[in-house]
Amino acid sequence: MKLSTKGRYGVRLMLDLAAHYGERPVLLKEISQREDISEKYLWHLITPLKSAGLIHATRGAHGGYELAKAPSEITVKDVFEVVEGPICLVDCMENPATCKRSDFCIARDLWGDASKALAESLGKTTLATLVKKQKDKKQRHAVNYDI
Repeated sequence: MKLSTKGRYGVRLMLDLAAHYGERPVLLKEISQREDISEKYLWHLITPLKSAGLIHATRGAHGGYELAKAPSEITVKDVFEVVEGPICLVDCMENPATCKRSDFCIARDLWGDASKALAESLGKTTLATLVKKQKDKKQRHAVNYDI
């Protein structure tokens, strides 16, 4: 199983904004360069994130994008559900009518439990937590040139 590019890039976009939270609005071009994601692709992610109230845009010479809430108030689950939809590993969990076996399928129970566990894990992980982990990781891997 692999996460889609849309979900992964959505999280990276939001992490970039979280890392610059409280500074100035961030240009999409800057995010594109730092995250190595095309601006065109980022545009596709910005619209649903704005509509969901997770980010807001400021127009003008000093414009750009910012988180609409503190990084500690936005979970990875929030981001995924906006750009991907419900966290559901198989279609029959969301819509049992798609499978005639859904009433008695034991595998469906397994996929349901796995979907629930993933949703709970992503729901416990905030952008603030990830930004802190990212900073800590960079510090541990920084080269020390002191003599």
